[in-house]
Amino acid sequence: MDVRDHYKVLGLNRSATKEEVKEAFRKLAKEFHPDKHSQSPKAVRDSATLRFKQVSEAYEILGDDCKRADYNIRSRCASGPYVNQHYYSSYNSYANASGPRYGYGSSSGFASRSGSNVDGLFTNFHMLLRFLTTRAFLLNLAFAGVLVGGIFAIDTSGEALWKMHNSGKSFEEAMASIDKAKTQEDA
Repeated sequence: MDVRDHYKVLGLNRSATKEEVKEAFRKLAKEFHPDKHSQSPKAVRDSATLRFKQVSEAYEILGDDCKRADYNIRSRCASGPYVNQHYYSSYNSYANASGPRYGYGSSSGFASRSGSNVDGLFTNFHMLLRFLTTRAFLLNLAFAGVLVGGIFAIDTSGEALWKMHNSGKSFEEAMASIDKAKTQEDA
């Protein structure tokens, strides 16, 4: 399990602008690019490749506004060893199939976490809250509310119409008199 802070990987603080992130990435990518170290000894080449992956991963997250916001939220909400674990599994173009996969805690793309149950409960609550506030969920909830309201309105208006046209009799009394009339016809 690989734990790191993407800001530290790029040598930046959390208030860095998008341009600063881009500039730090370019500088470090040039320094650690695998092609630059193709003739280096294996240990140096492997170290540079690993560092290049870290830099690329950090740029992928911090260079995208949505991913950066999500990363910032997750790193603030969690504590302990989970704080800065990698949770996106999309960037893996330089990993070879035979070697270990860099920074991926599980096949689902979310790093496995260890820590107290309170942290897990808070993170799960946070994820539930994010789901419950998505546009699709809220639209479905509004549609369900309209359907339930429509059913209630139809049911209430049906009772009002019955009482208006059949004063003095309840629905149950009317059904009983209809059943009584049917039994007399059959006899």
